[in-house]
Amino acid sequence: MMKVGIIQMNSGADPVQNMDVLQTSLQRLHQHGVKLALTPENALVFGDKQDYQRHAEPLGHGRIQRQLAEMAHQFDIWLVVGAFPIQNDNGRLSSTSLVFDNAGHLRGSYDKLHMFDVEVADAHGRYRESDYFQAGDQLATVDTPFGCLGLSICYDVRFAPLYHALRAQGADILTVPAAFTRVTGQAHWEALLCARAIETQCWVIAAGQCGEHSKGRQTWGHSMIIDPWGQVVASLGDDPGVTWAELDLSIGESIRRKMSVLDHARLQTQLK
Repeated sequence: MMKVGIIQMNSGADPVQNMDVLQTSLQRLHQHGVKLALTPENALVFGDKQDYQRHAEPLGHGRIQRQLAEMAHQFDIWLVVGAFPIQNDNGRLSSTSLVFDNAGHLRGSYDKLHMFDVEVADAHGRYRESDYFQAGDQLATVDTPFGCLGLSICYDVRFAPLYHALRAQGADILTVPAAFTRVTGQAHWEALLCARAIETQCWVIAAGQCGEHSKGRQTWGHSMIIDPWGQVVASLGDDPGVTWAELDLSIGESIRRKMSVLDHARLQTQLK
């Protein structure tokens, strides 16, 4: 048993302001004994292409990543930063999830596989994430004292084979940091998260952005923690905040013994 926490934010383009919110949130989770915390997608920088380029850092280096590592150490917490702009060797940016252990060491990362290039019936209208970021091409799992994390980001949640592959690599807990639009979130967010938990028989922890952002963007919030049977055990509403829950990995193990879905699957998707 261990406590995991989720942080729901209304981030903007200024990493200093966002970092202040994150620090306050982590302090609160620490006070409640949380040992693993997840931020939303774009928790530190949520703006336009120029904002991401201005604040991007090479993986494992830079002022912002040092601050994140220090906070993980300060609050004795494993910190999963939902997504941060990483400057790659080829000059392109990736939207990258970062995992820091409670000593402040970077233990893993994941570059978002699926780019959100869609049209949505909201004030923002057209989303072209591939204009900002280069898509990743590999899965990522991270071993922790609490179980194996399977990393994903936002739009990934619509692609079930990714999560099946993460479970096949040993994932016990699936992380879904997000900045889901209000329109798509209201329609599909909870249904998709519960489906991923049920299909993989894993815990799902999902942290979202919420509220109004620049250029008419509205995000859904409703961050939640879901058990391997598909039951929501903790959730938030429309406003920034934190929540937490006790995770018992034996629940997933018991379900998989009784209903071995992964072993029964007859169609397999090959992913790296």
